[in-house]
Amino acid sequence: MLRYTFYRILWLIPVLLCVSFIIYALMDFAPGTVIDNMINDDTTPEEIIELRAKYYLDRPMVFRYGMYMAGLFQGDLGTSQITGQSVWDLYMTRWPATLRLSIYSLVFGVAVAIPLGIVAAKYAGTIIDNATTAFTLIGLSMPTFWMGLLLLIWFALNIRLFPAGYDGTWRGYVLPVFCSGISMSAGICRQTRSAILETSRQDYLRTARAKGVPECQVTRKHKLRNAWIPIVTQIGVLLGITLSGSAIIETIFTWPGVGRLLVNAINQRDINLATGATILTSAFFVIVLLLVDIIYAFIDPRIRAMYAPRKKKKKVVAA
Repeated sequence: MLRYTFYRILWLIPVLLCVSFIIYALMDFAPGTVIDNMINDDTTPEEIIELRAKYYLDRPMVFRYGMYMAGLFQGDLGTSQITGQSVWDLYMTRWPATLRLSIYSLVFGVAVAIPLGIVAAKYAGTIIDNATTAFTLIGLSMPTFWMGLLLLIWFALNIRLFPAGYDGTWRGYVLPVFCSGISMSAGICRQTRSAILETSRQDYLRTARAKGVPECQVTRKHKLRNAWIPIVTQIGVLLGITLSGSAIIETIFTWPGVGRLLVNAINQRDINLATGATILTSAFFVIVLLLVDIIYAFIDPRIRAMYAPRKKKKKVVAA
């Protein structure tokens, strides 16, 4: 298992290199530069030339990318071209807010999705299953920004039950957590239903029932335990996405997280901040997927046995 983990970590290096080059190139090809907000009617042509030279805009993109990567290989993610602050410090001040939103949304989504998925699989083909399927379809097809705007209009503008944005209290968590959690629960619920139905056809369930095992114990110890692999995969992917910063939700609810930081960096054409934030986001996403793979070994003994050291057979010497 350690060898597998080591190889996965090594694969992180080319992934981050590709991601950094793509985001840097896209930011460079996009119209506008970081100095656009610094130029006004009083700015002279000489001052514009000095600004371009200060941010190396008079050099090719490959040169600027090479300078950035030279600092990155030394552990420096660079500084924001707008504020002059360290990219690492800016990211770490926003990441705890994104982490809290992700964890709360995941807990809410899992608490709703897994029981619904189990019930839908148990009553497959009935009106309960059809209602659950309708819920998952609505959750998967409804755009997040539209749901967020509806929640703001209903509960923040009309009823005024919750604040329209983050205010530092528990009430400020309700709308963004609900919006993000419902989107997550739809995918997890569908995956749970499919996984439970797949395991329900196995022979060992009939054997357990024939031995007189209660149905609740059959569901908990046999069905759900053997269906955890695809469910954990879905949860891990969704957690990685939310930890990367949900730019739409954080922008709608003015959440001080990583997604909103990245959106502001792109709007201001802050290439260093956008590239550094994307690199850290990609690293966290890959690490989450790596942890999911490691969790597989604790869930399924067959996977654990694949990476267990094999005992060498002793040679029998004939007398």
